[in-house]
Amino acid sequence: MSIESRVVSPARFSAQIRSHALQTRIMDLILEQGLDVGDALPTESELSAVLGVGRNTVRESLKVLQALGVIEIRHGFGMFVAPNNFTALTDGLAFRGRLSLRHRGEEAMELIDVRQALESGLIGSAIDLMTDEHLGQLRGTLEQMEAAAAAGDALAELDAEFHRGLYAPLNNELLINLMDVFWKVYRQIHQALGTGPVNLPEQARMHREIYEAVAEKNKTLASERLQRHFDGIRQKLKDVAAR
Repeated sequence: MSIESRVVSPARFSAQIRSHALQTRIMDLILEQGLDVGDALPTESELSAVLGVGRNTVRESLKVLQALGVIEIRHGFGMFVAPNNFTALTDGLAFRGRLSLRHRGEEAMELIDVRQALESGLIGSAIDLMTDEHLGQLRGTLEQMEAAAAAGDALAELDAEFHRGLYAPLNNELLINLMDVFWKVYRQIHQALGTGPVNLPEQARMHREIYEAVAEKNKTLASERLQRHFDGIRQKLKDVAAR
């Protein structure tokens, strides 16, 4: 591909700016009208009249907002403010992380860094609010992991459930959603790297150690053990960078 074909023309660049501005105006309109999740948006014709642009232009911006998870288009019913949806964020981050594996894996490493910082940084606050009930649920998930490991079964879903359980005491829905995003991205990067033979009992043992530190309310040790939880994939990413 020639350099000329990669250059974005001034007209196209200007069109992108106008399109983004229109998307912002539509989101502002949703807020100004006091619309909430599940509420119906004005029709394309009404939006066109209010915003002073053609219906085709409005339609293109609405498609982008749908892809971003801002609105939901139900054919035959209309357009609505979408519920929380992190699919677009997950897909975008996973794509950037996997794409970076073709080079030095820097973006993938940054994503792992963020997840590691999020978990190790918040575990102390979670421990402060951890009840016996929380610990019991966490122990139950751990015991399922250990049984699955002994049977040679994959631990991915139980692993994710264990980590959600660690932060359940914070009662922070956004945090849990973000953790799910990073978990899905983490798994896709891990699979793209090629996992090779997996030591299931070792995985279960690492989670047992994290649980014990949490049960003992040892914040420092819990944070350290959570950080070590990511050593394996970090080493694989370093190997990618060294190629």
